[in-house]
Amino acid sequence: MITHPLTVSPRGLALIQSFEAFSPTAYLCPAGIPTIGYGHVILPKEKFGTLTEAGATAILKKDLEIAERAISQFILAPLTQNQFDALASFTFNLGGGALQRSTLRRKLNAHDYEGAAREFLQWVNSGGVKLEGLVRRRTAERDLFEEA
Repeated sequence: MITHPLTVSPRGLALIQSFEAFSPTAYLCPAGIPTIGYGHVILPKEKFGTLTEAGATAILKKDLEIAERAISQFILAPLTQNQFDALASFTFNLGGGALQRSTLRRKLNAHDYEGAAREFLQWVNSGGVKLEGLVRRRTAERDLFEEA
């Protein structure tokens, strides 16, 4: 175990990219929010044309700093790199507020790593509907979290 890594590893980045499909142009996500690249929410002041995958990856790394700070703020227990990466994917997808109020956080901070791992699959619904894509993502996050 290590104290919190400062950044998501290449493996963690690849996991997130695998679930945040690349789009070189802006589109409306299912929630109706303008998005581009690997899940980047376009802010009112931002203007984008067409992104390359490298450009989208650079934006994703910048966006991940928010998730990394949330983990550092809300998680007190020591983490492995894999655990940090799994939490970064979770937090990038759901937001720091979800991490903060989650039973996953409470169990992890109580050093109940097994219990925390089980909590990933509690976050598979959107609008009260279980989504298979979220089941796949949370399962992948849980599996990475449980790796040594």
